[in-house]
Amino acid sequence: MSSPLSDLGERERIRQDEQPAAGTCGIAGVRLVELVRHEDDRGFLYEMLHATDNFVHKFGQIYVVCSPVRGSIRAFHRHSVLWDYFCIVQGAAKFVLALADDEEIRRYRNAGEECVPRALETYVLTERKPALLVVPPGTWHGWMALQDNTLLVSTASEVYNREAPDEVRASPDVFGDIWTVKGR
Repeated sequence: MSSPLSDLGERERIRQDEQPAAGTCGIAGVRLVELVRHEDDRGFLYEMLHATDNFVHKFGQIYVVCSPVRGSIRAFHRHSVLWDYFCIVQGAAKFVLALADDEEIRRYRNAGEECVPRALETYVLTERKPALLVVPPGTWHGWMALQDNTLLVSTASEVYNREAPDEVRASPDVFGDIWTVKGR
């Protein structure tokens, strides 16, 4: 059996079926990287991020977030400088990414109207099919746990500054009813 580290050149594969097609209005800089899971009789291993990955801009910190109850929503915010790299290691989560001007968000807050973003993308990440979601600065983002005890490992390009956080916040319903899981 080969070592997981011998596959480093092969570990990144973009999931084309979940990415916007070339030439459409996908959000620039957003990537969904499928992670290669190596399994044997001892269990499994997958690598989430390397300093040498071409989409890693800088390393700031890593943190873990647990949503103990399915349906918990953590949204929305955006950063001016910080890049986020998200991986669900337990459970499942729905991520929503959007592009909207701060003025549109303010108008929504003041008038109580729904903000229509220039672009809106949804991704489902699960422990069963490991992936890394890359979110660039300027992109509104949030996530909802689809299972109890969902664990997110987040890597940020910057260290969080409590005195001057690089974030602008908006309510979870700023873009309308996007969290409801609808039948297909």
